[in-house]
Amino acid sequence: MIRVNGEEIQTHAATVSGLVEEMRLPAPLLLIELNGTALRKSEWENTALSEGDRMEILRVSAGG
Repeated sequence: MIRVNGEEIQTHAATVSGLVEEMRLPAPLLLIELNGTALRKSEWENTALSEGDRMEILRVSAGG
């Protein structure tokens, strides 16, 4: 299990990008932090997930 935005989830994803796909999130609009480290989108595909990881996912939105 990993923790996403404070909630424990079970996933079959092996990487950050796999989790984004599994959760059907809009990748171009996301900022992701894994275990306290902000990740560039180019790092998602090669960043492995491990039991006990803590991830924060933020959705960027424009507004006025």
